[in-house]
Amino acid sequence: MSSRTEPDGPAATPRGRLYLVPSPLDFGCSQEVDLQQTMPLATLKVAARLHHWVSENARSTRAFLKRVNEITPLESALQALQIEELPRQVHKKGDHSGNFDARHLLAPALAGHDTGLVSEAGMPAVADPGSSVVRAAHDLGIEVIPLSGPISLMLALAASGLNGQNFAFVGYLPQDPAERGQRVRELESVALKTGQTQLFIETPYRNAAMLQTLLQTLQTNTRLAVCSGLTLERSVCCSDSVKNWRRRASPLDNSTPAVFSLGR
Repeated sequence: MSSRTEPDGPAATPRGRLYLVPSPLDFGCSQEVDLQQTMPLATLKVAARLHHWVSENARSTRAFLKRVNEITPLESALQALQIEELPRQVHKKGDHSGNFDARHLLAPALAGHDTGLVSEAGMPAVADPGSSVVRAAHDLGIEVIPLSGPISLMLALAASGLNGQNFAFVGYLPQDPAERGQRVRELESVALKTGQTQLFIETPYRNAAMLQTLLQTLQTNTRLAVCSGLTLERSVCCSDSVKNWRRRASPLDNSTPAVFSLGR
């Protein structure tokens, strides 16, 4: 428990801290990774001692903590953990624009309990919900501590061979084919003019459609990188010119989350 107190004096209630806890990247995949191979033991130990959680999905959080328990025992029984889910509107519309007030979710931290924030895969608040909780913590004077663990965007960028000094993550592209093609052309224009790598993601089972759009739309000399199944044994990271991509068979598993990057 944190020893921090509110600014009005030592008699104030000590506040807990908000830990940003990464989770494995195998959510929704048929194969599970070995947590000890992909996450630091220090992160797992912090997760094991937390009793209060804010999560994207309570069910997946319990499944994750059950795996943590196999490595380092949980201090509280799984059934006794207090897990608050982010509301459905956050899942549908996101919370990165500041339109959701998450302060009520941090009542345990205000009462002195360290609290974990977790998403279904990777780092919460990065390409996933949770930024509203982090903002609320800062506004309430709660210390925010990000923990080490897998972050798909950074792994994909490092493996792409593209510009890692200047890059932008643009989230999901439109589902409508015409709108998606237009968005691809816009991103390519930025990448070729500025050298800024453009990263985006797609949900499983739409990987093939995304790759087809990219190969039909991008210029032949534009460089395209695709990383799929990161941290899994069957992970794939390919980076090549669009011209060469058009000559090869797709390496993508259409059921596995993927990160796409383009640049020059």
